[in-house]
Amino acid sequence: MNEEQGQQGTGTGGDFEEHLRELLAEDANAIRPAPVPYPAIRRRGTIERRRRVAAAGAALVTLAAMPVGAYALAGGEGGGNTVASTPPAGATPRTPATPSAPPAGPARPATEDQLLDGITFGQAVDGLEKCLAYDRSHTRGPSGFRTDPGAAEEYRIILAMNSTGDSNAPGDGMHVVAVKERPKQTRLICNVKDGKAKGLNTSVGSDDVPGAGLVTADLSGGKLYRQSVLDRGNWKLPFRWGVIGTVEPSVARVTVSYGGATSRAALDHGWFVASGVLNRQVTVAPRIKGYDADNKLVYDSDEDKNYEKGLP
Repeated sequence: MNEEQGQQGTGTGGDFEEHLRELLAEDANAIRPAPVPYPAIRRRGTIERRRRVAAAGAALVTLAAMPVGAYALAGGEGGGNTVASTPPAGATPRTPATPSAPPAGPARPATEDQLLDGITFGQAVDGLEKCLAYDRSHTRGPSGFRTDPGAAEEYRIILAMNSTGDSNAPGDGMHVVAVKERPKQTRLICNVKDGKAKGLNTSVGSDDVPGAGLVTADLSGGKLYRQSVLDRGNWKLPFRWGVIGTVEPSVARVTVSYGGATSRAALDHGWFVASGVLNRQVTVAPRIKGYDADNKLVYDSDEDKNYEKGLP
């Protein structure tokens, strides 16, 4: 090898080393990790903090808007946890509403069929109150004794119907029948004409007599199904009539026949109430029959020695 060739070899080797170093430097730069984006991270963290603050604020607003009280958070079929909220300081506790008491007054009849001839329950109540006031306004007898029939709210109205005037008591009006059980069984038959009480019949105590049957007609109930004896054979027709009395619990049905027509009575808390319209003159009293739950006849007024079967 001559000197020229040695110099060329040395030069070539030097260029190769220098070129290798450049390649290594470029590779080093190529695999160097990128710098951490601190500004982007900081912006992202600021946005996240603002979102959380906004969400917390919305939750506080929602809690403030909810009413004070206790709330059950369901935890499944077995129930849940109860969380009671605390009222704010100085707040007045909310008092539960007290249900209003029902208005004072007499009880209604068992069926609407016991309010007849278009008479409303309110009109019947008004008639009863007027009759009780009429009774209280009367002067006591020589002995000073008079039984106080009590207040209207103690009673149950069992019948209201038109009344027909006759020779003994002219002018049509309205009959109201009311009963109460305490302190003693009491029955009132009240007559109202032209908005004023004109008559009141009171019965205190049971009408039961020895040997009485399972059905007992009211002893003073005749004023509901007959006109004055002065008009015998010449009654004003048509005539609205009614029959009332007491009935034992074993009696399931009561019928009343009068003037050729039969009516089924309403059963109302131990009382029976029947009514109809008479279109012809009669001479015998209504016939009353009672039946048990098996439809067996258990009472017949024609066989009751205590029942007045004729009309005066």
